[in-house]
Amino acid sequence: MAISSEADRIIKTGIKALSDKKAENIKVIDISQISVIADALVIASGNNKKQIQAMSDETDEKISDAGFDHYCIEGYDNANWILIGYEDVIFHLFDKETREFYDLERLYRDGIEM
Repeated sequence: MAISSEADRIIKTGIKALSDKKAENIKVIDISQISVIADALVIASGNNKKQIQAMSDETDEKISDAGFDHYCIEGYDNANWILIGYEDVIFHLFDKETREFYDLERLYRDGIEM
């Protein structure tokens, strides 16, 4: 299995939105060969609750404008880890401490960093 063209569009649109909101350490991991939950994970960090919420808002708005609706958003109120799911792509938006603690990059080390 490989990344679909829809997933590729979602990833590119999301990365642009995250970059516009000054997200840090943006990583994309292709997990299509190792997981059935999604084709890819997009992981990014923000410096505080307001920035992470702004990253989430911008990502959701831009991806929605591109024709893809999320199927879930979790963690928005606390904003130390916001998860947004679109089709076969899951966005994980963290504060730095939470990202370091959960270390998704290590958990999905068998995936392919894009």
